[in-house]
Amino acid sequence: MVQGHCCNARVARVIAALITSAVSAYSMGATLPAGHQAICERLQGFVIPASEIGEPTSGASVTAVKSVAASGSGAGALPDYCEVTGRISPVDRFAPDIQFKVALPEEWNGKVVMFGGGGFNGTIPNVAGNVPNGPIDAAVPLGRGYATFASDSGHQANALGSQDGRFGLNDEAANNFGGDALKKTHDAALAIIKARYGHWPRKAYFAGGSTGGREAVTAIQRWPSDWDGAIAWYPAWDDAAALLGGQRMNRALAKPGAYLSVGKRQAVYDAAMQACDALDGVADGLISDQRQCNARFDPSTAKLNGAPLRCPKGADTADNCLSDAQIDALKTINTPTVLRFRLASGETHYPGYNVWGADLGITSRTSPVEPVVTFLAFGTSQPANPMPLTAPYISVLTDQWIKYSVTRDPNFNSLSLDPEQPGVWANRISDLSLKLDASTDISAFRRRGGKLLLVHGQSDVLVSTRATELYYRRLQAQFGIDRVDSFVRFYEIPGMGHAASSTFNATWDSLSALAGWVEKGKAPVGQVTTDTAGVPGRTRPLCDYPKWPRYEGGDVNQAASFRCVD
Repeated sequence: MVQGHCCNARVARVIAALITSAVSAYSMGATLPAGHQAICERLQGFVIPASEIGEPTSGASVTAVKSVAASGSGAGALPDYCEVTGRISPVDRFAPDIQFKVALPEEWNGKVVMFGGGGFNGTIPNVAGNVPNGPIDAAVPLGRGYATFASDSGHQANALGSQDGRFGLNDEAANNFGGDALKKTHDAALAIIKARYGHWPRKAYFAGGSTGGREAVTAIQRWPSDWDGAIAWYPAWDDAAALLGGQRMNRALAKPGAYLSVGKRQAVYDAAMQACDALDGVADGLISDQRQCNARFDPSTAKLNGAPLRCPKGADTADNCLSDAQIDALKTINTPTVLRFRLASGETHYPGYNVWGADLGITSRTSPVEPVVTFLAFGTSQPANPMPLTAPYISVLTDQWIKYSVTRDPNFNSLSLDPEQPGVWANRISDLSLKLDASTDISAFRRRGGKLLLVHGQSDVLVSTRATELYYRRLQAQFGIDRVDSFVRFYEIPGMGHAASSTFNATWDSLSALAGWVEKGKAPVGQVTTDTAGVPGRTRPLCDYPKWPRYEGGDVNQAASFRCVD
């Protein structure tokens, strides 16, 4: 769900630097053949000793190199670059390696970007790709000259991909996923980058979404001296609490008659739109004033085309109305998960989700991104034991987490675990929260001039938008509103779901905004997000939270027709 950057430095200068400092320091030989490809080939077998990595490992090494020729044009152009693959060896010989990649452009801009992962990770993000929800009309980081890198966070996924939770059986692998792999990958990648170019980066940025968003705020909190800026989209920063909130959603949808068909998902979506769409001044297919919608919309009393959304007597009588069981499930999702036990991370609850107006997986839509939306939302099968692979994404995720990280029993019935009162598993979950939940104390990052961009879609039913609001409000309470404004921006995007949306598929050149703020002191002002799926080319202003875009008149598809109001 995240991607990387590129670099800059003339070949002659690179060769000289590589021969001197980097080559001699890491015993890679005294001479190098000329040319970018030759330099790339000389990185084969490069070794980084454990002493050069800030968290315990058994060292790292380059396992493969590949010289990649320039390709593409316009925004899709990529330069000549060297793709380096490596592994970081564990301390525990039974733990898996951390596998990582680094992209080294021939012309380096002196800066790096690390990409975060998604879900439970397990694969290496595309280092030649884009930052989360990056612009389609501007070059990706590698195309801009950034050196980019990423890892699988310390385990290799099976067919479940980002939902594979088996790594939880090994403590070192679990710690790597919790955050240790971030530092290990950073240090190994920077050793390779210094070997290639002869000097350290002048600026370092992190970009991630979902788990990658958690990784972004974790990295700047735990290793603030490593980072100048971070981009965190829809961050699962309080991950243990988020998994518990997801488990409560999972159990609600698993109850008899509670799972919504595609027709019922469309019905509740349409009813919410009819009630809330015009709250921002215009009926444009987007709910911008989500807080007011949450306060006024009730599926028990809502109307759909003038008729009650609730089926007659609450029975499941049709595909265009909701039964009482389905209404109860949606109301559960809308309300907080209250933890009646202590989490060592300090979290006490997980807020509900903005389910009113969210696309829960309306597969009848023809948008090319709808399959992704459905996969990350309610899926196509009701949660059950054993858990179907086509159940909601969060259901498969929590099933794996409970089986492999919490109980460490692959045969455990995950639906039997009450997330609010987990009984004998409370202490284990509390311990896991120390690995998974990020602290909001980023004071050291602020002191060194770091900048943070937070972005979240208002219709996210996988990672709650309200949780990111909580993170931001904690920063305000800790530092004061004015001081937070000096180094953090937080934007919420109407109609945007988790990672993708068939309603408003938001894109934004966050990397340019971040680099301009860090390097030129130019704080983001008047930022605009562009839709690529709902109404391709439509724009909306990015409003500083808690402001939202209200229609003022003019072309409804232009950001200039809206004003950010509180």
